[in-house]
Amino acid sequence: MKLHDVMPLLGFGTYGRWNEEGVEAILAALEIGYRHLDTAQTYDTESQVGTALQRSGLARSDVFLTTKISTENYGAGKLIPSLETSLGKLDVEQVDLTLLHWPSPNGAQPLGEYLEPLLEAQDRGLTRFIGVSNFTIALLEEARSIAGEGRISNNQIELNPFIQNKKLAQYCVEHDILVTCYQPIAHGHLGEDAVLVEMAKRYSVSPEQLALAFELAKGYAAIPTSGKVERIRSNFAAQQLILAPEDIALIETRDRNLRAIAPDWGPDWD
Repeated sequence: MKLHDVMPLLGFGTYGRWNEEGVEAILAALEIGYRHLDTAQTYDTESQVGTALQRSGLARSDVFLTTKISTENYGAGKLIPSLETSLGKLDVEQVDLTLLHWPSPNGAQPLGEYLEPLLEAQDRGLTRFIGVSNFTIALLEEARSIAGEGRISNNQIELNPFIQNKKLAQYCVEHDILVTCYQPIAHGHLGEDAVLVEMAKRYSVSPEQLALAFELAKGYAAIPTSGKVERIRSNFAAQQLILAPEDIALIETRDRNLRAIAPDWGPDWD
Protein backbone atom coordinates (compact mmCIF):
# COMPACT_ATOMS: atom_id res chain seq x y z
CA MET A 1 0.00 0.00 0.00
CA LYS A 2 1.24 3.47 -0.90
CA LEU A 3 1.14 6.59 1.25
CA HIS A 4 -1.01 8.35 -1.37
CA ASP A 5 -3.72 5.75 -0.76
CA VAL A 6 -4.04 6.22 3.00
CA MET A 7 -2.96 9.74 4.00
CA PRO A 8 -5.66 12.43 3.87
CA LEU A 9 -4.17 15.16 1.69
CA LEU A 10 -5.49 17.99 3.82
CA GLY A 11 -4.03 17.74 7.29
CA PHE A 12 -3.98 19.97 10.35
CA GLY A 13 -0.59 21.34 11.34
CA THR A 14 0.03 21.64 15.07
CA TYR A 15 2.99 24.00 15.33
CA GLY A 16 2.03 26.66 17.87
CA ARG A 17 -0.90 24.70 19.24
CA TRP A 18 0.39 24.64 22.80
CA ASN A 19 -1.24 24.18 26.21
CA GLU A 20 -4.98 23.71 26.67
CA GLU A 21 -5.75 26.20 23.91
CA GLY A 22 -3.77 24.00 21.56
CA VAL A 23 -5.66 20.89 22.60
CA GLU A 24 -8.94 22.71 21.97
CA ALA A 25 -7.82 23.80 18.48
CA ILE A 26 -6.75 20.27 17.56
CA LEU A 27 -10.00 18.89 18.95
CA ALA A 28 -11.94 21.46 16.92
CA ALA A 29 -10.08 20.34 13.80
CA LEU A 30 -11.06 16.74 14.44
CA GLU A 31 -14.67 17.74 15.05
CA ILE A 32 -14.71 19.72 11.79
CA GLY A 33 -13.50 16.64 9.95
CA TYR A 34 -9.71 16.67 9.70
CA ARG A 35 -8.32 13.15 9.88
CA HIS A 36 -4.61 13.90 9.51
CA LEU A 37 -2.61 15.58 12.29
CA ASP A 38 0.97 16.73 11.75
CA THR A 39 3.34 17.25 14.66
CA ALA A 40 7.06 17.07 15.39
CA GLN A 41 9.42 16.56 18.27
CA THR A 42 10.56 20.18 18.04
CA TYR A 43 6.98 21.53 17.97
CA ASP A 44 6.41 20.33 21.55
CA THR A 45 2.82 19.50 20.60
CA GLU A 46 2.91 15.71 20.56
CA SER A 47 1.25 15.55 24.00
CA GLN A 48 -1.47 17.96 22.88
CA VAL A 49 -2.14 15.83 19.83
CA GLY A 50 -2.37 12.72 21.97
CA THR A 51 -4.72 14.39 24.45
CA ALA A 52 -6.98 15.72 21.69
CA LEU A 53 -7.10 12.34 20.01
CA GLN A 54 -8.12 10.66 23.26
CA ARG A 55 -10.78 13.29 24.01
CA SER A 56 -12.20 13.10 20.49
CA GLY A 57 -13.46 9.57 20.98
CA LEU A 58 -12.26 8.68 17.48
CA ALA A 59 -10.68 5.32 16.88
CA ARG A 60 -6.91 5.36 16.46
CA SER A 61 -7.34 3.95 12.96
CA ASP A 62 -9.51 6.92 11.98
CA VAL A 63 -6.73 9.52 12.34
CA PHE A 64 -3.47 9.64 10.38
CA LEU A 65 -0.57 10.81 12.60
CA THR A 66 2.70 12.29 11.35
CA THR A 67 5.67 13.24 13.50
CA LYS A 68 9.22 14.31 12.73
CA ILE A 69 12.55 13.42 14.27
CA SER A 70 14.59 16.37 15.54
CA THR A 71 18.16 16.69 14.26
CA GLU A 72 19.37 16.54 17.88
CA ASN A 73 18.22 12.90 17.88
CA TYR A 74 20.32 11.86 14.88
CA GLY A 75 23.26 10.77 17.01
CA ALA A 76 24.20 7.13 17.50
CA GLY A 77 21.54 5.23 19.42
CA LYS A 78 19.21 8.22 19.78
CA LEU A 79 16.69 8.09 16.95
CA ILE A 80 14.64 5.03 17.88
CA PRO A 81 14.44 5.89 21.61
CA SER A 82 13.33 9.40 20.65
CA LEU A 83 10.58 7.98 18.46
CA GLU A 84 9.50 5.70 21.30
CA THR A 85 9.29 8.81 23.52
CA SER A 86 7.13 10.47 20.85
CA LEU A 87 4.83 7.45 20.80
CA GLY A 88 4.47 7.78 24.56
CA LYS A 89 3.55 11.46 24.30
CA LEU A 90 1.06 10.69 21.53
CA ASP A 91 -0.25 7.73 23.56
CA VAL A 92 -0.15 5.40 20.55
CA GLU A 93 1.75 2.24 19.69
CA GLN A 94 2.58 3.33 16.15
CA VAL A 95 2.56 6.53 14.11
CA ASP A 96 1.51 6.49 10.48
CA LEU A 97 4.39 8.57 9.11
CA THR A 98 7.75 9.54 10.57
CA LEU A 99 9.94 12.10 8.85
CA LEU A 100 13.50 13.27 9.28
CA HIS A 101 12.71 16.91 10.05
CA TRP A 102 15.82 18.36 8.38
CA PRO A 103 19.01 17.08 6.83
CA SER A 104 21.85 17.08 9.34
CA PRO A 105 22.74 20.75 9.97
CA ASN A 106 25.58 21.84 7.68
CA GLY A 107 25.78 18.22 6.49
CA ALA A 108 27.74 17.36 9.65
CA GLN A 109 26.52 13.74 9.78
CA PRO A 110 26.43 11.29 6.89
CA LEU A 111 22.84 10.64 5.85
CA GLY A 112 23.11 6.91 6.38
CA GLU A 113 23.85 7.38 10.08
CA TYR A 114 20.37 8.74 10.75
CA LEU A 115 18.36 7.32 7.86
CA GLU A 116 19.25 3.70 8.63
CA PRO A 117 17.79 3.88 12.19
CA LEU A 118 14.59 5.30 10.69
CA LEU A 119 14.41 2.33 8.33
CA GLU A 120 14.89 0.06 11.34
CA ALA A 121 12.08 1.87 13.17
CA GLN A 122 9.77 1.11 10.25
CA ASP A 123 10.90 -2.53 10.18
CA ARG A 124 10.10 -2.75 13.90
CA GLY A 125 6.58 -1.41 13.37
CA LEU A 126 7.03 1.88 15.21
CA THR A 127 5.89 3.73 12.07
CA ARG A 128 3.93 2.61 9.01
CA PHE A 129 5.64 4.92 6.53
CA ILE A 130 8.83 6.96 6.54
CA GLY A 131 9.96 10.08 4.73
CA VAL A 132 11.94 13.27 4.94
CA SER A 133 11.41 17.01 5.22
CA ASN A 134 13.40 19.87 3.70
CA PHE A 135 15.34 17.47 1.47
CA THR A 136 16.74 18.65 -1.85
CA ILE A 137 16.92 16.56 -5.02
CA ALA A 138 20.51 15.60 -4.28
CA LEU A 139 19.58 14.48 -0.76
CA LEU A 140 16.56 12.56 -2.06
CA GLU A 141 18.80 10.78 -4.56
CA GLU A 142 21.11 9.77 -1.72
CA ALA A 143 18.21 8.74 0.53
CA ARG A 144 16.67 6.58 -2.18
CA SER A 145 20.06 4.96 -2.78
CA ILE A 146 20.41 4.08 0.90
CA ALA A 147 16.82 3.07 1.57
CA GLY A 148 15.98 1.28 -1.65
CA GLU A 149 13.24 2.11 -4.09
CA GLY A 150 9.83 2.89 -2.60
CA ARG A 151 10.84 3.34 1.04
CA ILE A 152 10.96 7.16 1.04
CA SER A 153 7.25 8.00 0.82
CA ASN A 154 7.11 11.72 1.56
CA ASN A 155 9.05 14.97 1.37
CA GLN A 156 7.56 17.80 3.41
CA ILE A 157 8.71 21.12 1.99
CA GLU A 158 7.80 24.79 2.08
CA LEU A 159 5.36 25.24 -0.80
CA ASN A 160 2.67 27.79 -1.56
CA PRO A 161 1.86 30.11 -4.49
CA PHE A 162 4.84 32.32 -3.58
CA ILE A 163 7.38 29.45 -3.41
CA GLN A 164 6.30 26.60 -5.63
CA ASN A 165 9.54 24.59 -5.58
CA LYS A 166 8.67 23.36 -9.06
CA LYS A 167 11.87 21.47 -9.86
CA LEU A 168 11.92 19.64 -6.53
CA ALA A 169 8.19 18.93 -6.56
CA GLN A 170 8.40 17.52 -10.08
CA TYR A 171 11.24 15.23 -9.01
CA CYS A 172 9.11 13.95 -6.14
CA VAL A 173 6.13 13.32 -8.40
CA GLU A 174 8.30 11.44 -10.89
CA HIS A 175 9.67 9.19 -8.14
CA ASP A 176 6.39 8.53 -6.34
CA ILE A 177 7.31 10.64 -3.31
CA LEU A 178 4.26 12.48 -2.00
CA VAL A 179 4.85 16.22 -1.51
CA THR A 180 3.45 17.74 1.67
CA CYS A 181 3.31 21.55 1.69
CA TYR A 182 4.16 23.36 4.89
CA GLN A 183 3.52 27.10 5.09
CA PRO A 184 0.79 26.29 2.51
CA ILE A 185 -0.97 29.63 2.95
CA ALA A 186 2.22 31.72 3.13
CA HIS A 187 1.59 32.82 6.71
CA GLY A 188 -1.22 35.18 5.72
CA HIS A 189 0.65 37.09 3.02
CA LEU A 190 -1.35 35.86 0.01
CA GLY A 191 -3.68 38.85 0.26
CA GLU A 192 -0.77 41.03 -0.86
CA ASP A 193 -1.00 39.62 -4.39
CA ALA A 194 -3.63 41.45 -6.47
CA VAL A 195 -3.99 38.58 -8.95
CA LEU A 196 -4.74 36.07 -6.18
CA VAL A 197 -7.13 38.50 -4.47
CA GLU A 198 -9.07 39.04 -7.70
CA MET A 199 -9.22 35.34 -8.43
CA ALA A 200 -10.41 34.60 -4.90
CA LYS A 201 -13.21 37.14 -5.35
CA ARG A 202 -14.32 35.41 -8.55
CA TYR A 203 -14.61 32.12 -6.68
CA SER A 204 -16.09 33.76 -3.57
CA VAL A 205 -13.35 32.29 -1.41
CA SER A 206 -10.36 33.59 0.56
CA PRO A 207 -6.84 33.70 -0.93
CA GLU A 208 -5.92 31.02 1.62
CA GLN A 209 -8.63 28.69 0.37
CA LEU A 210 -7.45 29.37 -3.17
CA ALA A 211 -3.89 28.36 -2.26
CA LEU A 212 -5.00 25.15 -0.58
CA ALA A 213 -7.22 24.23 -3.52
CA PHE A 214 -4.27 24.86 -5.85
CA GLU A 215 -1.97 22.59 -3.84
CA LEU A 216 -4.54 19.83 -3.66
CA ALA A 217 -5.20 20.15 -7.41
CA LYS A 218 -1.48 19.56 -8.00
CA GLY A 219 -1.76 16.29 -6.07
CA TYR A 220 0.13 17.56 -3.03
CA ALA A 221 -0.81 17.30 0.63
CA ALA A 222 -1.07 20.48 2.72
CA ILE A 223 -1.02 21.07 6.47
CA PRO A 224 -2.39 24.52 7.36
CA THR A 225 -2.86 25.47 10.99
CA SER A 226 -4.75 28.04 13.02
CA GLY A 227 -5.94 28.58 16.56
CA LYS A 228 -9.21 30.08 15.34
CA VAL A 229 -12.13 27.72 14.75
CA GLU A 230 -13.54 29.79 11.89
CA ARG A 231 -10.19 29.67 10.06
CA ILE A 232 -9.79 25.95 10.76
CA ARG A 233 -13.23 25.41 9.23
CA SER A 234 -12.52 27.71 6.29
CA ASN A 235 -9.29 25.89 5.46
CA PHE A 236 -11.08 22.54 5.58
CA ALA A 237 -13.73 23.82 3.17
CA ALA A 238 -11.04 24.49 0.55
CA GLN A 239 -11.32 20.81 -0.41
CA GLN A 240 -14.63 21.63 -2.09
CA LEU A 241 -13.10 24.25 -4.39
CA ILE A 242 -12.38 23.06 -7.94
CA LEU A 243 -10.16 25.44 -9.88
CA ALA A 244 -10.34 25.86 -13.65
CA PRO A 245 -7.17 24.72 -15.46
CA GLU A 246 -6.48 28.27 -16.65
CA ASP A 247 -6.61 29.52 -13.06
CA ILE A 248 -4.21 26.82 -11.90
CA ALA A 249 -1.88 28.00 -14.66
CA LEU A 250 -2.31 31.61 -13.56
CA ILE A 251 -1.46 30.75 -9.94
CA GLU A 252 1.68 29.07 -11.24
CA THR A 253 2.83 32.48 -12.51
CA ARG A 254 2.75 33.94 -8.98
CA ASP A 255 5.87 32.05 -7.91
CA ARG A 256 8.38 34.46 -6.30
CA ASN A 257 10.75 31.85 -4.83
CA LEU A 258 9.89 33.61 -1.56
CA ARG A 259 11.20 31.21 1.07
CA ALA A 260 10.23 32.00 4.67
CA ILE A 261 12.05 29.11 6.38
CA ALA A 262 15.74 29.11 5.49
CA PRO A 263 18.12 28.57 8.42
CA ASP A 264 21.77 29.27 7.66
CA TRP A 265 22.60 25.66 8.55
CA GLY A 266 20.08 24.28 6.07
CA PRO A 267 20.76 22.50 2.77
CA ASP A 268 21.75 24.08 -0.53
CA TRP A 269 18.25 24.57 -1.90
CA ASP A 270 17.37 23.55 -5.45
